[in-house]
Amino acid sequence: MTTVVIIVAVVLVAALAFYLVRGRGTGGRGLQRRFGSEYARTVARHDGDTKAAEHELSERVKAHGSLSERPLRPEAREAYARRWAEVQERFIDSPRDAVVEADALLAQLARDRGFPDGGSFQEQTDALSVHHAEQVDGYRRVHTAVRGQGGTEEMRRALRESRALFDVLLADSPDDTGRTTGRHDETARTDRHEAKGSAA
Repeated sequence: MTTVVIIVAVVLVAALAFYLVRGRGTGGRGLQRRFGSEYARTVARHDGDTKAAEHELSERVKAHGSLSERPLRPEAREAYARRWAEVQERFIDSPRDAVVEADALLAQLARDRGFPDGGSFQEQTDALSVHHAEQVDGYRRVHTAVRGQGGTEEMRRALRESRALFDVLLADSPDDTGRTTGRHDETARTDRHEAKGSAA
């Protein structure tokens, strides 16, 4: 009987230790490692209250951490790459229309990869931040540019920064990122708008 009690006690202590260690991986330093710049952004949004920020980020992990990204069919990847190239070309003559299209394209691509529908921007970006924390803020910037009254330079920067999320969502694996659509094309095309404007 005493042996059984000791064994049960050891198992309970081991289980408690396991959950404490696992908890550290999703809180404090674990959250900082997982979210990177998104962690700092969330803390700033909570006016420096790390406890509130960590609670929010932990809730995001609980809600979206188990999400499994769906693969894209090759023809879908090609279609998205083609549409993004069209967005870049459109930016030269119509920056605002291009940014609006980029925002809609990112929402659709995220949905097709299995993230929550773009009808709820906050929910979609929360889910994206759990899996693509370093790239999600570019999407926020392009979404803000659509709603705001920023100038051409602000829209150009937003489009450029949103490209990182587009690339990572379009890729089937991390090794594919940057190869799918030709990262340098976007810089060249949007910079041509500035050259065109300065020549006018």
